[in-house]
Amino acid sequence: MYYRIFSKLYEKAAEKMCRDCQKFINKNSRILDLGCGSGIIGEKFQKFFQAELIGVDIKDNRTVPLPFELINGLKLPFPEDYFDAVLINYVLHHSLYPISLLKEAKRVTKDKIILYEDLPEGRLSEWRCKIHGSSFNLFFQKNLAKGNFFKFKEWEKIFKDLDLKLIFEKITFSGLDPVRKELFILKKI
Repeated sequence: MYYRIFSKLYEKAAEKMCRDCQKFINKNSRILDLGCGSGIIGEKFQKFFQAELIGVDIKDNRTVPLPFELINGLKLPFPEDYFDAVLINYVLHHSLYPISLLKEAKRVTKDKIILYEDLPEGRLSEWRCKIHGSSFNLFFQKNLAKGNFFKFKEWEKIFKDLDLKLIFEKITFSGLDPVRKELFILKKI
């Protein structure tokens, strides 16, 4: 229901995301949408990049007919270097094991990881992230995890530790929301 109510906002955001990633994803790429949720963003990427796209998530919440596989949140059911790019759209902060999931994304991509994340930079932002993480996980995933939010410097260290090269980053939205929304384009080393 949530996804249906906000589908127009998701579609508009997805169009902007495709434009932001245009320099980094080739047409006809094979893309994994990791934590695809409604599938609206993945579907937009599929059309925009004329891509072969598969969505995966721990629960099937699709509102669009996107190719989909259910996962356990730990191991991805694909061989090494199977995808040209992995799209992770505001997902890792909801995962109980975000670093492990990022490692799995690295394993299954040949080249790039497109990562959008909320960054808790500042007190108000930290508070807002805690509320968002707890409420989303409780109502949508039925778990009591509070969310795993990392600041920019923490992400830089995680990327370095995982041998992922940060080749592009951009703040994608701030506006009235105190939470910094960041796009990271990562290259597998």
